[in-house]
Amino acid sequence: MRDRQPLVFWTGFAIIVALLIASPLVLPPFWARFVTEILIWGLLAMSSDILIGYTGMVSFGHSAFFGLGMYGAAFVLLETKPPSLWAALAAGLLAAAAAAAFVAYFSTRLREIYFAITTLIFSQIFYIVIFTWTELTGGENGLTFSRPALAIPGLFSLRFTPMVLHWFVLAIVVLSYLLLRRITQSPFGMVLQSIRENEARTRAIGYPIERYKMVAVMLSGLFAGLAGVLYALQNQFAAPNFVFFVLSGEVVIYNVIGGIGTLVGPILGAAFFLLLREGLSRFFTEYYLIPVGLMFIAMVIFMPQGLLGFARRWLNR
Repeated sequence: MRDRQPLVFWTGFAIIVALLIASPLVLPPFWARFVTEILIWGLLAMSSDILIGYTGMVSFGHSAFFGLGMYGAAFVLLETKPPSLWAALAAGLLAAAAAAAFVAYFSTRLREIYFAITTLIFSQIFYIVIFTWTELTGGENGLTFSRPALAIPGLFSLRFTPMVLHWFVLAIVVLSYLLLRRITQSPFGMVLQSIRENEARTRAIGYPIERYKMVAVMLSGLFAGLAGVLYALQNQFAAPNFVFFVLSGEVVIYNVIGGIGTLVGPILGAAFFLLLREGLSRFFTEYYLIPVGLMFIAMVIFMPQGLLGFARRWLNR
């Protein structure tokens, strides 16, 4: 049975990727764009799972990394002529990584709720700076820019149509998942899980806990910034709302709904939450959060391991 599990996993993985590749060819434009957005939010949720699910550290600062990735890309796209995709990508990742390193240096010395509160405070500091520094960030109006071409000099240049953008986002998300999966299964990932299970014992063995936590926060922030760059490319704007801590709370919800410590679960949770919100908002308009909240409470009570955990139990039966 164990020998068949990897085959079943990779078969299912290939089928899902194939369906996502074909989705913009068969779905209406609105739903094709919606699937692309789910992939982006799924990447953000997956980056958060490195901390929540594998290290046991709940972060409310992921909106800062996500938003700074957006703004880093936006600044480059506004200042370079012609706008360069790869320069924007590098700038967004650099901005998010620098912020993550800054936050990690101070917050990883704290544990549990104190770590969560510290990341929330830093997120709000970044939000206030971006909201008030109107000369650079555009204030509450944000920044708008043109989408660059997908180009490799001397080889090809493609205009970023919705279909090309979808495939580009899908490729980034799939590669990110494979890389994070490899990291979580490496000795480094095993140490992170040991910290989650028993931090005191891991420290007693001789592992430098704070260093591992810092690397985990920086790694998580880097992929959150990558999601921010992709979201900026899709919507062609950057706004301070995406740095606000409410976004970080939604990311935690994605993890809980899908199943923490799985990487795939947060993507599933993001898809479920966004589809549920889209469907209920059409019937309940501004009151849609009430049924969403009630359903979330029911899921936490009756499916504490999330949708992925529930599916695994059902299949094992």
